Amino acid sequence: MQKQIPLFGPTRSVRPAVLPPLTAARWLLVLVFAAGAYFFHGFIVPVLAALVIALATWPVYRRLLAAVEGNRSLAATVALLLILAFLIAPIVLVARYAVAETQEWLTWVVEANRTGVSTPLWIATLPWVGEVLSEQWTHYFGHPGGFGEVVQTVSGSNIRNIYLTVLAAGGSAFSLMLTILFMLIVLFFAYRDGARFLHQVDLIGERVLPGRWDRISRVVPATISSTVTGMTIIAFGEGIVLGVAYYIAGVPSPVTLGVITGVMALIPGGAPLSMTLVSIYLAASGSLFAGLALFAWGTIELFIVDKTIRPKLVGGPIKLPFLPTIFGLVGGVKTMGFLGLFVGPVLMALLVAIWREWIHELEVTAAMEQPPIDVTPVPVPARDE
Repeated sequence: MQKQIPLFGPTRSVRPAVLPPLTAARWLLVLVFAAGAYFFHGFIVPVLAALVIALATWPVYRRLLAAVEGNRSLAATVALLLILAFLIAPIVLVARYAVAETQEWLTWVVEANRTGVSTPLWIATLPWVGEVLSEQWTHYFGHPGGFGEVVQTVSGSNIRNIYLTVLAAGGSAFSLMLTILFMLIVLFFAYRDGARFLHQVDLIGERVLPGRWDRISRVVPATISSTVTGMTIIAFGEGIVLGVAYYIAGVPSPVTLGVITGVMALIPGGAPLSMTLVSIYLAASGSLFAGLALFAWGTIELFIVDKTIRPKLVGGPIKLPFLPTIFGLVGGVKTMGFLGLFVGPVLMALLVAIWREWIHELEVTAAMEQPPIDVTPVPVPARDE
């Protein structure tokens, strides 16, 4: 009796697969991530920011979760409120300081416009250009009403550009508020459902990279936590050390300049730029020795920090060398802005971890392929007596 073939063909393929199932799963996962990055690229920055904050503050969330007896929604809400307080408090302090400085500056401008003002000493004593700038200052601001004339001239000829700039600033502020709101929403769900999602990711990772996923996956949270902690410590340290140096050198407002230098230390090249500008100000004000001494001390201190301390604190268990650390920081800032300070070192740490994993596998494979060494003792011929 002839065997009947099903209408839609055999139920199981008898031909071998073009790609092994594991390889096909890996490529499918890569394609899914690429498609997601393409269609949702506008949300990548707030999502990554929320994940970075969640991973960096995960130990705090775990303590809150234990304090509220396992209520994940309540713990996530409290953690989100703490993050908001941590973000809003510095903004309020900076805003109050900026308003006070603006009021003082406007008061000075009104008085200078009423009576006229002579050239400031630090401008007149600038090398090479001080005399020229002093003449221009006297011409425009040395007589009563000078500031008003300059403002009227500039605003009258650039009123359209000023209007467009104000509109662009308003649009950017609204977009920033929406981004922060979306980031906070993602952060809440990252806290509440993060453990469950990580468990699912671990299941897929062990399927795609069996035997290696456990080592590679633990690099990400450890690297993010160490990067955030390390950069915070470096910012505080450089702000305090250079603030004390500003005070010793006789710089006005050393506390304010120290805080600014500490904030700028989060950005690659920010602390050297701040220190250099302060040194130039000292030298231009007539304190040449103090300016040179401050520049020399700041250069040595920043070189030691960037060459020795920063690579040890930034990079987590991978212990990134100096060059990959700088590449990660600069490349991250260039592509993703401030968020790249934390994402860049993480990606560089992952690349270094994968590279070391491959090298280790090749070394193990090469050692296994070497023929065994013959350790059989060679018989020694007996000597004739």
